[in-house]
Amino acid sequence: MTKPLTEAPELSAKYAWFFDLDGTLAEIKPHPDQVAIPDAILQGLQQLAVHSDGALALISGRSMVELDTLAKPYRFPLAGVHGAERRDINGKTHIVRLPDAMVRDISVQLHTTLAGLTGVEIEEKGMAFALHYRQAPQHEALLFTLAQRITQIWPQMALQQGKCVVEIKPRGTCKGDAIAEFMQETPFVGRIPIFWGDDLTDESGFAVVNQAGGISVKIGAGETQAKWRLAGVPDVWRWLAVITNSLQEQKLEENRSDDYESFSRSI
Repeated sequence: MTKPLTEAPELSAKYAWFFDLDGTLAEIKPHPDQVAIPDAILQGLQQLAVHSDGALALISGRSMVELDTLAKPYRFPLAGVHGAERRDINGKTHIVRLPDAMVRDISVQLHTTLAGLTGVEIEEKGMAFALHYRQAPQHEALLFTLAQRITQIWPQMALQQGKCVVEIKPRGTCKGDAIAEFMQETPFVGRIPIFWGDDLTDESGFAVVNQAGGISVKIGAGETQAKWRLAGVPDVWRWLAVITNSLQEQKLEENRSDDYESFSRSI
């Protein structure tokens, strides 16, 4: 049973931090281009990353290019397009490649089929496609059927449902696998994973984190494998503030201790 998250993680433990973006670090907007992460939250993430020797990554359905833009001026390890592309702590990228002709054919079929359908937006991500219908929820069933047909024609692709979006992504990629891959690498290896997410796309991540004995946090309502729950994005922001304030107090206490030792040696 999922429980409300009421206590901050013990910061003396070594954690690996993983955050979804839309609906977790930032409020969902009518259009993806309207989404932004508040400066204070970005600063908190950077502080958390420094404290954790860099063991913090963004895990999203967005492309890595979009994630870097939203995270400016900071640069974190990333998993984009539900794990189809990933960048490790050293900047090395791991990207699923699909035949250009296949991607082009899928794009043509989507645009041809959905031409003139008001309120539906096709987002192309290189090796994946997102069919957004937030402005036209009446088209959900049609888009789901279309995505199913695409995956039948091209079995290299798989369907992924999300909040007001149907995605077509490379088969065999998911956020859980991306987290598992990070957990085999420095500086994540040997740490306790914490993953914060809000959507169906995050469930594979919760499963991996649970199996590793970590902390899984579902944002918002809905059935989930996560062990803990927060009501919404503002609660994530409040928890980050609690954690970063604790880090600042910890650092001040360490500085006071260092100053006292220096003073003691000087007398």
